[in-house]
Amino acid sequence: MSAPGGTLTHVTVHPAFDLDRIGAGLPAGVLVDQIGRLTAERRGLRAVVEAPPGSGKTTVVPPALAMALATTHTAAEDAGTCARILVSQPRRVAARAAAHRLAHLSGREVGGAVGYTVRGERRTGQDTRVEFATTGVILRRLLNDPDLPGVDAVVLDEVHERSLETDLTFAMLRELVDLRDDLSLIVMSATLDAEDWARRLAESDSAPGSAVFGAGHPAPILRVEAQPHPLTVRWSPPPRRAMDERGVRPDFLTHVAGTVDDALAAGPGDVLVFAPGHREVDRIADQVRSRRSGVEVLTLTGSTPRREQSTVLAGREDPAGSGRRRVVVATSVAESALTVPGVRIVVDSCLARVPHFDTGRGVGGLTTVRVSKASGDQRAGRAAREGPGTVWRCSSEAEWAAFPAHTSPEILTADLTGAVLDLAVWGSPGGTGLPLPTPLPDLPLRAATRTLHGLDALESPAPAARATARGRALAAVPADPRTARGLLLAAPVVGPRQAAECAALLSLDVRADDGDLTALLRRARGSHDAAPAGWRREVQRLSRIARAHADADMSSAPRLAGSPAARDLGIVLALSRPDMIARLRAGSDSDYLLASGTGAQLQRGSALHGEEWIVVADAAMVGGRTLVRAGAVIDEATALWAGSGLRSTHDSADWRDGRLRGRRIESLGAITLTSTPVGVTEDSASAGIADAVRGALGRLAVGDPPGAAFAGLADAGEAESFEALRGRLGLLQQVRGEPWPDVRSEALAGTLDDWLGLEIRRAARMLASGGTGGAGSGAGPKRTVRLRLCEALQGLLPWPEAVDLDRMVPHRVTVPSGSSVRLAYPRPEEHAADDGPHTSPPVLAVKLQEMFGASDGPAVVDGRVPVLVHLLSPARRPLAVTADLASFWNGAYAHVRAENRGRYPKHPWPEDPRSAPPTKHTSKRSTRA
Repeated sequence: MSAPGGTLTHVTVHPAFDLDRIGAGLPAGVLVDQIGRLTAERRGLRAVVEAPPGSGKTTVVPPALAMALATTHTAAEDAGTCARILVSQPRRVAARAAAHRLAHLSGREVGGAVGYTVRGERRTGQDTRVEFATTGVILRRLLNDPDLPGVDAVVLDEVHERSLETDLTFAMLRELVDLRDDLSLIVMSATLDAEDWARRLAESDSAPGSAVFGAGHPAPILRVEAQPHPLTVRWSPPPRRAMDERGVRPDFLTHVAGTVDDALAAGPGDVLVFAPGHREVDRIADQVRSRRSGVEVLTLTGSTPRREQSTVLAGREDPAGSGRRRVVVATSVAESALTVPGVRIVVDSCLARVPHFDTGRGVGGLTTVRVSKASGDQRAGRAAREGPGTVWRCSSEAEWAAFPAHTSPEILTADLTGAVLDLAVWGSPGGTGLPLPTPLPDLPLRAATRTLHGLDALESPAPAARATARGRALAAVPADPRTARGLLLAAPVVGPRQAAECAALLSLDVRADDGDLTALLRRARGSHDAAPAGWRREVQRLSRIARAHADADMSSAPRLAGSPAARDLGIVLALSRPDMIARLRAGSDSDYLLASGTGAQLQRGSALHGEEWIVVADAAMVGGRTLVRAGAVIDEATALWAGSGLRSTHDSADWRDGRLRGRRIESLGAITLTSTPVGVTEDSASAGIADAVRGALGRLAVGDPPGAAFAGLADAGEAESFEALRGRLGLLQQVRGEPWPDVRSEALAGTLDDWLGLEIRRAARMLASGGTGGAGSGAGPKRTVRLRLCEALQGLLPWPEAVDLDRMVPHRVTVPSGSSVRLAYPRPEEHAADDGPHTSPPVLAVKLQEMFGASDGPAVVDGRVPVLVHLLSPARRPLAVTADLASFWNGAYAHVRAENRGRYPKHPWPEDPRSAPPTKHTSKRSTRA
């Protein structure tokens, strides 16, 4: 093969694939000529393939591209061979299945012209021309060797799934094809937005490497028009909700099993059942077995042993239906890129398990959600791949109409720690300049960056930070960065093999029923049959990597007691996730505080109950709580050693009962180890007052009285004035926007140092010196801090617009009686609602008689916001509320007059209030006046 940019040599190429045989009977066979024509027209083909499920695109496109490239450009190194094509698949089972099918149609064994590579397993050879690989494998190759030497084309299959790895791989390849004009790139799927992807693949009009993408002519779109087999949709709504705060309800799984029973009775063919996760797959399968003794029930998940996967995908020898019918219960691994032979019926739970990361708590994992319609259609299509089929959806038709149209890109919901490290190693920190289909969201990006900085993988905690030498070493390990760190650092302490065994357990999708991973490791070591699928193969792979780091100096490691499994796993896990080291809260046997600051609870039945120190491996948000699903017991020595980077000693001050109390705190992250009383310093006083002000702002946001919220920090009058100004500014910001400042409590708390910093430091100096205005650190009379809140808030007013403040949002208004009445402005937080932002008007509370003669009520913000008038009785009790005074006089006033003139006979109640003189006195006094 000529080097990129080299001279092309035309030779005779002997066919490696019989395209007529491979494409026979497949609708995607029409793509062979189109691919040949396009590759002849240009060097380095970019194209989009859109074809319905079952059309054969995964089988036809790779060999067609290999033959076309060899014929037109002689891409291979030796005459007589064809180009090397790398084909991505979203899952291992799909990569293996696709390779076996193409090899079978080519009349060859897997590992020859057709091969595959998945995590821990590779079946390729010197003659391999089409290699199927998981997207993660291709991503690792790009990071290890960004030029992809020896590869002539990459085909990204099933890009519609928008997995995080697929998005990253596409972006890196999209950048690479501008640098390697001989590299072809094809993206394909059954349900993608073809025009959008064609624009993303457009050739850049600028120079290579300029990071200007999609500016040229869109890539060609190759479509396969195939008449799908008829598909019947049936609805099977459950009697109750499918999920509650604890997850999928057991009675819903019973309903799914019952729907399978109905489907088997309603028509012929095998059944493919979609469940959200491993646990649900097993429970549904068990129930189907108990209901139908004459049915063969199989399961298919990402961790199903390869031999069992092959059994499922091989189908029955008598697909006509003379033998036992099969029910295959699967996760989303069977959603796309797979054909399960003999299936004519799909039962869809309409649930899926997707990654979700809570940036606030630093907890990530899988959560169960409703599928998108696009995913549901993919699942349903499995029933009609080989003939007419039926899908039974465990949902009502009305509920289905409300399902999201498309699956949300994983980049928006997942933990981005691994992705951010990969981007830093690639040379695009934070994704800068890289054509990601969806940019990295800001908060998860920052959270991932902080985590990686804590792992010493990035140079700084800034989103644009570059990878350190440690970060590049972690990225080279085929595991997430946390587990990779544990493997490399623990290898010299517990041994390479032992560290690899623990890391392999953490990297596989396994779960301990009682939450104790140590027991799971002990069983895996003790019995071959008890080991999770693929564990031993993963151990061998990680052991090779760990040996290279086993000579590091770890002489400071503690000598730990306990069983080997507990010692090894505790060290690896604590080094992997130091922020997930947790300590039992006082007075509890199940509530823990993590070093990250998150509170967590053990699940019912957990074997970890009552242990003082643990390290959490898996946690999830359930019903607003963080539940620990799996972890390991450690001792305090391990916690302090592994979390040494989180240890600190600092002075702090807590504001309680109007007094600052100083403490010297030694901590492991958020976990307090020791706390000793000390005098208040200026720094600790500043921090303590700032925390107290933030707490007061939070209480204001929920409606606490200003005087009570700021008790001890400012006198009641100052607090009232501050809240009144905050309300006025909040209305201006809501109606006029910039340059008027955002004065909601959350915004003020986040910018506290900008507007109140000088006041806080002034008060802190007084407290630290024991002068007037401070409480000191201990005994003596309690003294309040007198913060000048209103004056400080005025510092945020924009200039020159500030001169219009009193005109646009006056503190008081003059009513027809001549009284100057104060306006009550709403809290800025009241301008938000569940159904979107809205404007809450200020309130004018005034006696009804003082508004006689007025046809309209007052308005503020240059007349844009009518004031809400609370009309009061002479006893200052509310009679009516209106923002339209004229309508009130014409309508409701007559009823108010009839009810109240007998109750308040000394006050005027004219029949025509619009022509009556306003008054704040009784009728008799008004007459004398």
